[in-house]
Formats: sequence, structure tokens, C-alpha cells
Amino acid sequence: MEETRIATHEDVSILLDRASQGDRQAFKNIVGLYQQKVFLLAYSILGHREDALDVVQETFMRLYQKLDAYEKDRNFQAWLLQIAKNLSIDYYRKHREKRREMESLRSVEELQLAADDHRSDPESPGLRHVISRNIERLGERQRLIFVMKHLNGLEYREIAQVLGISVGTVKSLHFKAVRNLRNWLSPELGMQP
Repeated sequence: MEETRIATHEDVSILLDRASQGDRQAFKNIVGLYQQKVFLLAYSILGHREDALDVVQETFMRLYQKLDAYEKDRNFQAWLLQIAKNLSIDYYRKHREKRREMESLRSVEELQLAADDHRSDPESPGLRHVISRNIERLGERQRLIFVMKHLNGLEYREIAQVLGISVGTVKSLHFKAVRNLRNWLSPELGMQP
């Protein structure tokens, strides 16, 4: 599998120009570069893999339709993640009732298995479940900022641009998210807060 690394804004602009002229490989390269970041953002909002994958697909379909609307002086990643965020929120609102039903079906047995996994192997899916469950407890903006910062690797400035808030607000919400996670995870992992 060919690995494509795009280092500069100019390189992305070239791919975007080629894609808008019908170059399928250029569009595939754009998808390859940003697919994981879009997925992580969508997943942080929706909390379900299949729903997040639906939003990823919709995001790139929307991107393809709007290639000509992209303003070359804008940060492409922030623009794309803004599209993904808006689609994720729309999807969340449309499927809220379905999600509530699915979450109510979680069994005590499933949570017990996760705890047992954690006790026997710290690298187990049970530990990942505990961490994911606690990330889901964060408020929407704290969760989004935490995921964008730690899973997408975005800078505070980029997060502020995507969410349409100040850099100071991003830093404050990130600090609160980290503090909350530390407080919630410490007892479950047998650590001091």
C-alpha cells in the first residue's frame, strides 16, 4: 500500500486542485490523509463506530461536492473537520432516540467482564473500555477538545478554529477534561488523583 505524506499547505492545495479537476487518485490521497482524523472526531461525538463510519463517508461525499467552495487561504484540515463536526451533530440529533435504546441495553454482565479484563491484563480491551467510558462522561465540548488534541493531534489554535471559540476557551476546556478524566480514572485504576 502506497503511503502518502503531505507536509505543507501547498501540497494539499495541489491535491485539491487536481481532485477538483477529476483526478480520482488525488481525491483518494486526500481521503487517506484525513480519514482517521474525521473518524476520531465523529466517534467522539457519536460514540458508536458504525455511526462514525457513516459520518466519515458523508463527510468525504460532501467534500467532493464542495471542492470548488474551498478557499485556498483557509486551513483545509480545520475546514474539513468543521464539515465533519456539523454532520456528526446533525446525525446525533437525528439518531438520538436510537442511541438511547441501544445504551439502555448495555448489561451489567458486559461491564463486569470489562472490569475482570482490566484486573487480569492492563492492556486488555477492558481497560480501553474503562477509558472510553470515562471519555464519554465528559461534556460535549470537553470531549471534542480532548479527542481533537490527543487523538487527532491538533494544536489549540486549530481546535479553536474548528469549534469557532477562542484559544483560551479551548485551553480551559482541555484542562478541565484532563482533570475530570484523572479524577474519574484514578479510583478505577487504583491510582492517586
